[in-house]
Amino acid sequence: MFAAALALVAGGVPACCLSRHSVRAQRATSVLMVLGSLLGWCGLAMASFGTSAVEAGLPWHLPWEQRLSIGLDAIGAVFLIPVFTVPMLGSIYGLAYWRQGDHPENGRGVGLFYGLLAGSMALVVLARNAILFLIVWELMALAAFFLAGAEHEKAEVRRAGWIYLVATHAGTLCLLALFALMRQASGGFAFGVLDAGALTPGMVTLLFILSVVGFGFKAGLMPLHVWLPGAHANAPSHVSAVMSGVMLKMGVYGMVRMISLLPISEAWNGGALLAVGAVTGILGIAFAIGQNDIKRLLAYSSIENIGIICMGIGMALLGRTLHRADLVLLGLGGALLHVWNHSLFKSLLFLNSGAIIHAVHSREMNRMGGLAKPMPQTAWLFLIGAVAICGLPPLNGFASEWLIYLGLFQGPTTGVGAVALALIGALALACFVKIYGMVFLGTARDPLHGEPHDPSAAMRHPMALLAAGCVVLGFLPHLGFPLLHAAASQWLDPAGGAALPEFEEFAPAQWISAVAVGLVAAAGLGYALLRRRIRRTDAAVGATWGCGYAQPTPRMQYTGSSFGDVLVGLFGWVLRPRTSRPALKKLFPDRVEFACEVQDTVLHGLVLPVFRRAAAAMMKLRRLQQGRLDLYLLYLLVILIVLLSWGRHLGL
Repeated sequence: MFAAALALVAGGVPACCLSRHSVRAQRATSVLMVLGSLLGWCGLAMASFGTSAVEAGLPWHLPWEQRLSIGLDAIGAVFLIPVFTVPMLGSIYGLAYWRQGDHPENGRGVGLFYGLLAGSMALVVLARNAILFLIVWELMALAAFFLAGAEHEKAEVRRAGWIYLVATHAGTLCLLALFALMRQASGGFAFGVLDAGALTPGMVTLLFILSVVGFGFKAGLMPLHVWLPGAHANAPSHVSAVMSGVMLKMGVYGMVRMISLLPISEAWNGGALLAVGAVTGILGIAFAIGQNDIKRLLAYSSIENIGIICMGIGMALLGRTLHRADLVLLGLGGALLHVWNHSLFKSLLFLNSGAIIHAVHSREMNRMGGLAKPMPQTAWLFLIGAVAICGLPPLNGFASEWLIYLGLFQGPTTGVGAVALALIGALALACFVKIYGMVFLGTARDPLHGEPHDPSAAMRHPMALLAAGCVVLGFLPHLGFPLLHAAASQWLDPAGGAALPEFEEFAPAQWISAVAVGLVAAAGLGYALLRRRIRRTDAAVGATWGCGYAQPTPRMQYTGSSFGDVLVGLFGWVLRPRTSRPALKKLFPDRVEFACEVQDTVLHGLVLPVFRRAAAAMMKLRRLQQGRLDLYLLYLLVILIVLLSWGRHLGL
């Protein structure tokens, strides 16, 4: 698997060695990505998917740590499965979507950093000491920055890239503090369970907060999500699929890994994480409903799903502190299963959105409509992803959310947690009814460039494989239960003395599969009866009912803004929509327009104003820059005296 990670890192090298217009370079990159991913899958299979932990080390010459330590266990295997799947499919998709010959100005860079992103994510999961972890974590962050800013000639893209870079390094500062304190407690940088006797309760709390905040920036927990909508919306679609489907999970992995090493004994830690997940899920999908940019909507939906995963982790942590093995199994098992599920259906939806944008040359849903007729295969694939992400049976989103529901019903937070998860599901359903209706149903609202059509096979086949994964994990979720059970076992408190139960005690796999088969059979029977009835009657062809208008036009249809107006109004206290409503003052009014824009409240209402005020204040310090060397030497002398005095006062 280490060789697989290196192969992924090297995947983008051919793109830089050949001509920027070369098709062979991009194909060579895809071949290396496929070979690296297959090698990684072989490594997982040889290691029995980490059910028995293995470690290896190589000597290196860094002063803090003498060995490059890597390893694999069940938790790592859970996160490596998406790493070795989604980037590979995205590279094949990119052969048609982002042809290097069509993008000579950035095609080579996208190929280089795409491979670096995939390989560094694999190394993040394999790392077993803090030094290696931070090195590959920074490689991952920088690769994502250059990929998100691929079209850097656009001001919006540059702005989103810089916001991401600032946010990710704010999280990295928290991780530096986290690992420094962990080294102080353990005496080294190797990942290992910390001794409860070596830490005070206050230190455990500080380490927990640093873990959640540091990794929460990468995962996109609210209010640390400010980078996510812009970066995902402006990146190439196959890059967005990897960032949302896989890279966000590196933040989740960090939380799961580090919290498993901490001797947490207070129940409020799990309750707080559960509450953060609920708030993230509800507000994430509320912001999604207010968006009219298809990729920005999907980006906010990723925040919602990270909230669901965080709820499961919080419930598992609560179970660990209360010595409730059932809550650990259902909470962490449901969260990790949702990691897989989200990597499948969200990658499918982002790749699908790329096919739509490729066909209509716009991300604005209010300009779309009626695409189900010219793009039927794309419409069906999007429908599979939409049903899965809403948590509806018989697809995979239902299975993972059902495990979390079962845990909430078993635990002390039944009322609040279950209601929050139900509200998230209802809002997600409304959100994806909106996006499917605006994009695929009705008729085109504005004239589109060219003739929309289904994408080529290189773009369709990766989407079809992801859709197949949604179906398989929906019908047969028990295929992943052994690995999820092994991962949850690593979270058990050895002092608790409780054995981890089996999934079948709470969620019999046969029952889930039977319900899935029954629903599909009922839908198939209903479709057959409907087709039979249609064939027996004479169909009348005419215009759709036009609400009493004699000459209805496509612009009389619902828009995304009007469809979501009621729900946006319900959450107006946090969404702060900027609405332009027409004033109808006569029976036959002139042309009027309604518009509703929902910006990110945290970014535009808090973060950017603070940065602007700080920049204005810092401008006053420019008086210190006189261009005189003697003054600069004086500044250094004063600072040195202050630091020496401070150190002496502290006894250093």
